[in-house]
Amino acid sequence: MNKLLFALAFAAALGTVAVPAHIAQAQAKDSLTLGFTLEPPHLDPTAGAAGAIDATVYSNVFQGLTRIDETGAVQPQLAESWDVSDDGLVYTFNLKTGVKFHDGTDFDASDVVFSFDRARAEDSVNAQKQLFAAIETVEAVDPSTVRITLSRPEGALLFNLGWGDAVIVAPESAENNKTNPVGTGPFKFARWVKGDRVELEAVSKDQPLQKVTFRFIPDPSAQVAALKAGDIDAVTNLNAPEAVLAFESDPGFEVAIGSTEGETILAMNNTRAPLNDVRVRRAISHAIDRKAIVDGAMFGFGTPIGTHFAPHHPAYVDLTETYAHDPEKAKALLKEAGAENLKLTLKLPPPTYARRGGEIVAAQLAAVGIEVEIIPVEWAQWLEQVFRGDDFDLTIVSHTEPMDIGIYARDKYYFNYDSPILKAVIARLNNTSDPEARDALLAVAQEIITADAVNAYMFQLAKLGVWRKGLDGMWRNAPVQATDVTGVSWK
Repeated sequence: MNKLLFALAFAAALGTVAVPAHIAQAQAKDSLTLGFTLEPPHLDPTAGAAGAIDATVYSNVFQGLTRIDETGAVQPQLAESWDVSDDGLVYTFNLKTGVKFHDGTDFDASDVVFSFDRARAEDSVNAQKQLFAAIETVEAVDPSTVRITLSRPEGALLFNLGWGDAVIVAPESAENNKTNPVGTGPFKFARWVKGDRVELEAVSKDQPLQKVTFRFIPDPSAQVAALKAGDIDAVTNLNAPEAVLAFESDPGFEVAIGSTEGETILAMNNTRAPLNDVRVRRAISHAIDRKAIVDGAMFGFGTPIGTHFAPHHPAYVDLTETYAHDPEKAKALLKEAGAENLKLTLKLPPPTYARRGGEIVAAQLAAVGIEVEIIPVEWAQWLEQVFRGDDFDLTIVSHTEPMDIGIYARDKYYFNYDSPILKAVIARLNNTSDPEARDALLAVAQEIITADAVNAYMFQLAKLGVWRKGLDGMWRNAPVQATDVTGVSWK
């Protein structure tokens, strides 16, 4: 009822969100303008961790041997088909022929060899270098055939090769892809107006969409206003959850509430005292009230989680009760650790889940005696200070990479967790291809990181898509960090 009343008030304040008739009639049926919350730091998915990079260029500009579709299934892309040896160590890919990069150079097996050798090189800047860890050699059998030999079985290889970090780039253009991306996708880069938009153009005149524009609108109310005014056609993940019910009641719009891979966590710097004491981390985990955060920050859109894993995955273990909201237990743990009257910093990047969620988290921690200084940061600052700089106590971020529990086994990852036991489990996982055995190991990994309270696990991010009626082919779910518009058209 509270959400409904808010939505009605919101709609009244804005006026109807229906599209004016002259705007609807003037809508170009071969162009699409999307509203994004975050602007990417650059446009090379093989050289950055920011999800906004893939969200802009994955599948649209750059392609991989495989691609991940809306259901999370692996599909062919630059590879038409593949064969796997009986021992699971040799993958032979049959490539599409006649494909060209946007600068006119031909795509062939040598580009695959270049891309993967570059991604797994010692000096690689690929943010997901571990995706290629099992690869021993990459060989061009002939111009349309590539053979990848593994040092160990890797059951997730075909899925891994569908990540944005594994797209195929050309040696002629790779060094300039950050500012002038050159791929093989159906759209080519046209222009980037920093702070405002990225424009793509269709490669073929036969494509339903001839122009796609990604506009960067971080302010939630500005996103809503832009939709209302017809300045944008869609927001793939609305940054104003309070507006969803108002859009649902408007016949001019379609609202799609889907799921993402976004585990939203209160991340803790595990090597910084007193957070290096598991009792303090457990106290913080007991102090947070997940439901209150979901309701207060996301207007009820989100699923509480107790570990770093998506609830829609069959291997998910529900561990939410491990750290049920219990302020008194939190206080007792802090006292036991000699960590009463703590003062911590909380760095919050721009998204709504972080800024609004951070205010609620700070209040919940204050209730158990932890004073929190909130420090808003822009995305570039977050990457520099938190992700790379180790300069934080607490932060809130949504990890949108698929199946990314393996980050807990990395050396020097930003929350600084180091567990030989967990590393051994992940090593076994990486050497296992049987689906049931993999699920069992994933369950063990979830239990380990939750028992160690590495981070405080809050909720799985919902995908709140809003777009104009008549737009067909938009993804409702987000199994990868993508805004794949290659199948989008106007009815």
